[in-house]
Amino acid sequence: MKSKIIAGLAVLLVIAAVPGCGKKKAVQVTPAVSSPASSDEALYREGERYLKKDPERARLYMRQIIDTFPQSFYAQRAKLAIADSYFQEGDEGNLILAAAEYTEFIRLHPTSPSASFAQYRIALSFFKKALKPGRDQQKTQQAMAEFKKLIASYPLAEEVKEARLRIVECEERLAEHAVLIGEHYVRVQSYAAAVDRLTEILTTYPSFKGMDRVYYGLGASYLGWKKPDQALPFLTKLVTDYPQSKLAAKGQKLLAEARAPKPIPAPPAKPPAKK
Repeated sequence: MKSKIIAGLAVLLVIAAVPGCGKKKAVQVTPAVSSPASSDEALYREGERYLKKDPERARLYMRQIIDTFPQSFYAQRAKLAIADSYFQEGDEGNLILAAAEYTEFIRLHPTSPSASFAQYRIALSFFKKALKPGRDQQKTQQAMAEFKKLIASYPLAEEVKEARLRIVECEERLAEHAVLIGEHYVRVQSYAAAVDRLTEILTTYPSFKGMDRVYYGLGASYLGWKKPDQALPFLTKLVTDYPQSKLAAKGQKLLAEARAPKPIPAPPAKPPAKK
């Protein structure tokens, strides 16, 4: 076993000595293991020492544990530490690598007590890459799906509470995205499209904090669509449930317009009497 460790570290030293691209300094790993009985722990402690100040060097130690001691307790911890090191770096590329490492951890150690944590970090990796409302929300949808997967797979995990809060944030972001699109349709007088988009918010995101905007948009759309009777319930909901809203005054004006009596059509002109 000792010979395997020394050989493995020698390989790492050779790899680390190969010049890299750009000006990045080559990583060097110093052999620090002499006792086969404690070598996996010693490698882990050495890698752990570099996790914050030199993640790339730390990952070399962690991967050596996984390769040399695949059944070791420290192999699990090393796999998770590698994923954490990518996650902590935080940029988009490293978040992608983190999600892949966490996914691999769950595949290799599905019954580990840390599996729920790994799933939570997968979801967070997507959540951190999500764009603001008004832009593509694919990452938000992926994050929400991964948070829901956590709740379904590990219902008793301590991460569930936080996952539920994150789901609410995802729903709020998706609803805000939808209402921005709906408001655009109202402005360009595409009332049917506005109604479709805004109605979807009512049914899919009923807890949306900007629901006054939804009711105003629906009322304005139906009124512009020459359907005042269908505008009435939404405008009434706006002025009664959200009297402090910035849209309440506008809603009152539209409500008065919707309630205005319809003009009585003039009777058809009688045909001239035949002589």
